Amino acid sequence: MFDPKQLDELAQRLAGALPEGLKALQEDLGRNLRGSLEAGLSRLDLVNREEFDVQTAVLARTREKLSRLELQVAGLERALAASQARAD
Repeated sequence: MFDPKQLDELAQRLAGALPEGLKALQEDLGRNLRGSLEAGLSRLDLVNREEFDVQTAVLARTREKLSRLELQVAGLERALAASQARAD
């Protein structure tokens, strides 16, 4: 789900932001940060961009269909009301 290259880059940036006194630990911290980031992100309920785009398209089609059905129901209700008015 997550691009390992992006996780590595993020971990390297975080480790690179350390003060000069901790630079000796940078490589070790980079590996540990990557593992921590990966574990933390895996617990989140996230989707990738492609899945998000697919669901957005499904939602748009569903909304269009709902709008058409609402118009159809409104037309049927008007027709029913008109036929009932003529019957009275």
